[in-house]
Amino acid sequence: MNKPKQNGHSSRANSIKQNGHHRNGVPWGVEWDSSLPLPTLFFPSAAGVVFLFAVSCFVNSYQGDFVFDDSEAILSNTDLKPSTPLSDLFVHDFWGSKLDSKTSHKSYRPLTVLTFRWNYVLSGGAFPMSFHIVNILLHGLVCVLMLAVFSLVLSGYSNNREGRWMFGAPKASLLCAVLFAVHPVHTESVAGIVGRADLLCALFFILSFLCYIRSCCQDVLYQPNDTLCCPKTFSLGWFCLSMVLCGLSVLCKEQGITVIGICSVYDIIVICKIDVLRLLRLKTSGKNDSEGFPSNNKQNLSGEWFKSLCVRHLFLVITGVSILVARWRIMGSAPPVFQVFDNPHSFVNNTLLRTLNYNYLYALNCWILVNPWWLCFDWSMGSVPIIESFSDPRLLAVMALWVGIAFTMHSACVRLTGHELRLLIMALTLMIVPFLPASNLFFRVGFVIAERVLYLSTAGFCILVVMGICKLQQSFPKLSTSYLLVFLVSIFMIRSIQRSNDWKTEMSLFTAGSKTCPLNAKVHYNIGKLNSDLGNIEKAIRKYRLAISLNPEYDQAMNNLGNLLKDQGKNQEAEQLLLKAVEIRPDFAAAWMNLGIVQAALKKQSESEQSYHEALRHRRKYPDCYYNLGNLYLDMKQHQMALNAWRNATLQNPNHLNAWSNMVILLDNLEKLEQGELVGKEAIKHFPNDPTPYFNLANVVGKANRYKESEQYFLKAIQLSGKAPVAKMYANLGVLYHRWDKPVEAERAYRKALELEPSSPAVVQNLQMLQRKYGKNSNSQ
Repeated sequence: MNKPKQNGHSSRANSIKQNGHHRNGVPWGVEWDSSLPLPTLFFPSAAGVVFLFAVSCFVNSYQGDFVFDDSEAILSNTDLKPSTPLSDLFVHDFWGSKLDSKTSHKSYRPLTVLTFRWNYVLSGGAFPMSFHIVNILLHGLVCVLMLAVFSLVLSGYSNNREGRWMFGAPKASLLCAVLFAVHPVHTESVAGIVGRADLLCALFFILSFLCYIRSCCQDVLYQPNDTLCCPKTFSLGWFCLSMVLCGLSVLCKEQGITVIGICSVYDIIVICKIDVLRLLRLKTSGKNDSEGFPSNNKQNLSGEWFKSLCVRHLFLVITGVSILVARWRIMGSAPPVFQVFDNPHSFVNNTLLRTLNYNYLYALNCWILVNPWWLCFDWSMGSVPIIESFSDPRLLAVMALWVGIAFTMHSACVRLTGHELRLLIMALTLMIVPFLPASNLFFRVGFVIAERVLYLSTAGFCILVVMGICKLQQSFPKLSTSYLLVFLVSIFMIRSIQRSNDWKTEMSLFTAGSKTCPLNAKVHYNIGKLNSDLGNIEKAIRKYRLAISLNPEYDQAMNNLGNLLKDQGKNQEAEQLLLKAVEIRPDFAAAWMNLGIVQAALKKQSESEQSYHEALRHRRKYPDCYYNLGNLYLDMKQHQMALNAWRNATLQNPNHLNAWSNMVILLDNLEKLEQGELVGKEAIKHFPNDPTPYFNLANVVGKANRYKESEQYFLKAIQLSGKAPVAKMYANLGVLYHRWDKPVEAERAYRKALELEPSSPAVVQNLQMLQRKYGKNSNSQ
């Protein structure tokens, strides 16, 4: 058979050894490439093609908003602001909360947050476009690097005569990379800004893997014959760089530590070509043979290559343990606490049923890779009902999963040998190992299914697809797979573009989610919340009620629905909902505060006070609760208690304008003008460009008969009010002039107030009093 040229090299270069991995004298990957109807490209050209595919599928997301988790990770995260000390990023979790907080998810990703901060600073604020563009470009870069990974997996590592790495199996590698680039399951990681954690993790993950291979294969050069050259030494520098990059990957997302497992398997299976299955068969048969080792290393296990392999794995273990210990200590030596609705399958009491539920979730993850039309932004709550009995028909999916695994293992043990076997093992390793942190096997995770965790696992899936296509082409030579490849890539691209459009706005994202997962209470809750923000109150109420009907324990939906009913004056129903919410979650501070507001409206002042104090017990820093507590004390005529509560609100949040205003107004009414003036001037320091503090201070100073000073504050308040000044300001200014004995200015102010609010009886009455005192037309004076 004539060997095709690879990357335009001469025919002599075709005999170059590719790390000794040959099959019948043909280098790894050549027999695969020969069956694929694709052009043979140099690596730079192939990289350009892959980058173009990767960007074109998701480029429409650059106009998207901040959606779903983006709001909490970016808009509400003070760690992104330049005023926040940079050191805070390394003591806070991904969402900006302290890692030792009970509510923290313990997601420690400071490098990802740092890139968000760079975006924030360089774009001059939280503008979504710059964040999206970075995500799109990162995905393109990851896909280019993944092209090199596919080459190394499909054809092994080899250098040419000049010691430069050769791009092996260019056709198969290109197809794998293109499938990876356009797979719709990546949409969440690319179009969702918080998905940058997965992109950065994958970037450092791949770089760590490539550096590890470089450290092991630095001496694997051109060989004049077909002998194997297992590495007897390795580069400590490249190895250390690989482990540093592994650490950086973990600082982007926890999944990065799995690169250690990938490096280990690649070292054993591909670099050293150890046939693990044959070794196991020999061991079980009681034979003492070295057939499981490379053909030219059938010495003993004390060979230099084996010692080097053991040393490398010792260092891998030390690195992995060190990262895990450091990670455990950083998160406060305690795992995150998740609620039942976050991951209900992990709370099943029966061990066997819980195991079956986990296996069903694994089957669903595989199905999402195969059929990426079934996608949703959130899979919690009722999206995937729990398997509660052994008669559940969904157990057939579990059986199908394990039948597939058994068939694969049988093929690996009986039918496949050499290159095909190693390729299958690497494909499964790339598919399974990065998924392990999300498998619930080692610890409970905070989700049922998350498409973002499949970002790296998709690489193994793509290799399996390409293997299948190559096998199909080899088994049926007359069958052209060109149409199949075009269809597969096209359908993936169409779905990726469509899914990217879904991620542009929250409304489109949530609406699409309700179609995929109609039983997901959280999806309907989010639609309700969004409609509430848009003023569509009736639709919001319907969606909240639907969410509660799907999940009767949904305390957050009860809290939000209670608020809307309170605003509609339906306080009795609101109180019942909020009481149930705090019964379900006794430490739900917001629900306790809202319950206090409703009880105050129902004149249940004692119960309201208790609810407010309960809210403050669960959340000590709660300025809004102190503000509402002050309002309650005002209604109860406990003026000093009201002032103390409002003062606590301003101490915890100096920008709480309503608390400042209430203090000044109450001190004014109590004739404590000196205290009111001090508080008013303090409020102006915090709100120099807001008219309200100037207006309040003007009233206090005017009551102290300091008319000129009061006039200045009134005019400043009117000036800051812009084009729509409040009628009340002119009315009070008129009262000031009236008392100041300036009838012309007083009448002018009164008439201006009446222009803005013609139906104000107080202004009409004051104007009539002015006219009786100074004549019908005071302007003539």
